[in-house]
Amino acid sequence: MIINNVEATIHSKIVYAGPALSGKTTTMKYLSDYYKEKVVNEFLSIETTSGRTLYFDYLLLFFKNRRYSLKTHVYSTTGQDFYAITRPDTIRNLDGIIFIVDSEKDAFMRNIISWKELEGYLSKDFLFIPKVIVFNKQDISPKIEKNSFLAAIRASKYYNLEITESVATEGEGVVLSFRTMLKLILENNTLLNPPILKQEKKNIII
Repeated sequence: MIINNVEATIHSKIVYAGPALSGKTTTMKYLSDYYKEKVVNEFLSIETTSGRTLYFDYLLLFFKNRRYSLKTHVYSTTGQDFYAITRPDTIRNLDGIIFIVDSEKDAFMRNIISWKELEGYLSKDFLFIPKVIVFNKQDISPKIEKNSFLAAIRASKYYNLEITESVATEGEGVVLSFRTMLKLILENNTLLNPPILKQEKKNIII
């Protein structure tokens, strides 16, 4: 997180992660449409010819209160293993992770592998970085059991972790998950401890 007190601007970086086809790009497209009046740039998706994310998706959102502006840089990692080399660059210097779980029954291990990969990249920092786990595709059946996934990743050992659900194709739960992440970032970032910032951050409308 970068705070410029002269320009009264706070910059944050949020990354959507998860296995291929979990719904990261669909989620970000809905977020772009929902916040269209707060979008600074057009939604950017670097895709292959088949429509799969090649490098990353990117969105810049701008929120403001009476004094401070919050510029939120939103990225997604590519889910395709062929382009896995790009993922460390995308997650560098992030402030929070929204992990999109593919709730398809046969995607259980792909979710685990994707989570473990993040753990490998971020090491001990991953314990404390704000995280929202979103169980997407809640409209399908059968689905993976949420508690089984949480047990497999030992979710209880992590700090600053929230759990939500979504149906990204319908936009259900997308905004709630995003707002949950912003709240985690603003409440847990030590740079926001000065009293004036603690007061102002509560008034940013998201």
